[in-house]
Amino acid sequence: MSAIIKKGQQLRADIIKQLYYKKKSSLIDLSKRTKKSLPLITSAVNALVGEGLIIEQGLAPSTGGRRPLIFLLNPNYKRYIIAVAMDQLTTQLTIYDLSNHQVLPTQVIDLDMTMSKSADTLIAFIDDCIKKSAIDKEYFLGIGIGMPGFINAEKGMNYSFMQVDKDISLQAYLSKKIGLPVYIDNDSSLIALAELNFGEARNLKDVLVVNIGWGTGLGMIINGKLYRGSSGYAGEFSHIPLSNSNTLCSCGKRGCLEVETSLLIMVQKAEAAVKNGEETSLRTLFKDKSKSHADHFLNAVIKQDPLAISILADAAFQIGKGLATLIHILNPERIVLSGRGAKAGKMLLPAIQQALNEFCIPRIAEQTEIMFSTLSNEAELLAAASLMIENSLFD
Repeated sequence: MSAIIKKGQQLRADIIKQLYYKKKSSLIDLSKRTKKSLPLITSAVNALVGEGLIIEQGLAPSTGGRRPLIFLLNPNYKRYIIAVAMDQLTTQLTIYDLSNHQVLPTQVIDLDMTMSKSADTLIAFIDDCIKKSAIDKEYFLGIGIGMPGFINAEKGMNYSFMQVDKDISLQAYLSKKIGLPVYIDNDSSLIALAELNFGEARNLKDVLVVNIGWGTGLGMIINGKLYRGSSGYAGEFSHIPLSNSNTLCSCGKRGCLEVETSLLIMVQKAEAAVKNGEETSLRTLFKDKSKSHADHFLNAVIKQDPLAISILADAAFQIGKGLATLIHILNPERIVLSGRGAKAGKMLLPAIQQALNEFCIPRIAEQTEIMFSTLSNEAELLAAASLMIENSLFD
């Protein structure tokens, strides 16, 4: 493929990405964001309009001068993204069109990533969802998957979970079996990407996104871009050695923040308390097998169950202690609390703020705003879709 054709494909993809994230734009806006000349953008957009991928929406509101045309992605154009959001025990999947509308309601399966053949279970689940959608495979751009673990996104390797044949990456294995392009990335990095493009990090330069889930993850937005570090492993917040516990972490080390802050640990503490006879609404809630113990625990927090709040407060204080360290190093303008655990909402804040008051220099801490994600449960799925968008040339 010639360099000229490659550049044309890349510009085409960049325009589509801008409209995917920004929803609608004028030619001038697209020129500024892609840093390409207006004539080049005009030519590329006209070609995309001719393909039916982009449509005109009319004129922008008047600002005193000539009103520019506004363009957006065609909501009826048949291109779809399979978005998969995984944690250690549960996997969610949905299918989006290019306007981020769900064309398949979110599907959920219990999938233990530590089990052998878990990759094949995932493949069967994805294949089943494709059949349910009744969409022909030729209309899918591909599959974006966010998952926990030490992940090299460039190589498509997850060094923590779902090991497959040693001669092939997990990403290549999934793609070969399903017959579609597949991209994988760390769930916390992707959640930060979703916040940058759709949520509380939009139009900001330096933001930390904390993913409170079965583990405790971190995605970093630095100078307006997702920061991955030299080898792609930046953001291993949960393995900062701040814990006083002697419990062995899943990484094989002791003292990691995760052994006191993860949702898994909170649930385990709640289960132990119930077993020891403590009075709590969780005793009844845990008998309901229609939801996970994590969901029951978070619902108990929201309903102000004293035991659940106490357990959450201990974990939140340790999270705040870790955040104090990051604030001193990175001086972010905002910290976004996201992930499944952020469902606890304002119940997390008092203990986090207490830790910041105790461990953070006030002059620095007062410059950082703490907010909750507004993307709710869809953050991880939107993040997975973004991964596919970032890697597609939209052929």
